Amino acid sequence: MPNNDYLSAGEISGVFGVKGWVKIFSFTEPRENILRYSPWLVQKNNQTREIKVIGGQRHGNTVVAELEGIADRDAALVLMGSKILIRKEQLPQAKPGEYYWADLIGLQVETESGVKLGVVDHLLETGANDVLVVRDGEVERLIPFLQQHTVLKIDLDSGLMIVDWDPDF
Repeated sequence: MPNNDYLSAGEISGVFGVKGWVKIFSFTEPRENILRYSPWLVQKNNQTREIKVIGGQRHGNTVVAELEGIADRDAALVLMGSKILIRKEQLPQAKPGEYYWADLIGLQVETESGVKLGVVDHLLETGANDVLVVRDGEVERLIPFLQQHTVLKIDLDSGLMIVDWDPDF
């Protein structure tokens, strides 16, 4: 299964009740959006299976879901610890100027003058704004993801992001 075609959307963190419902730790925002992306590819111990979402809802800080073919607590327990993957094509098209984090990971980051800063390793959510974690070997830079301020240009086709950032910072 090519990794570029799939996104990690959450994990099955527990069971809910006796009818086979599972607790989900969702990576989506808002958390309950994970229920919209059916089917899921559920992955555990290097085995992957496709499971349709029948229903679910937010339950506190988690999400609970009813899955096709999972009818009792024992069947749900087998899924605990599984990663939930969805196909990228299941996501709505991003609006112009908006990006999914997964699209930014792996982009080469350079300054306006062409100084290579590294590659986007991952992003952090800070509340005020997202932060790019850019790695170049052992060097790690935290760059605020502020479009038209620190992030000047994103070219997904060429895999390049241009930033206004001091290479020594």
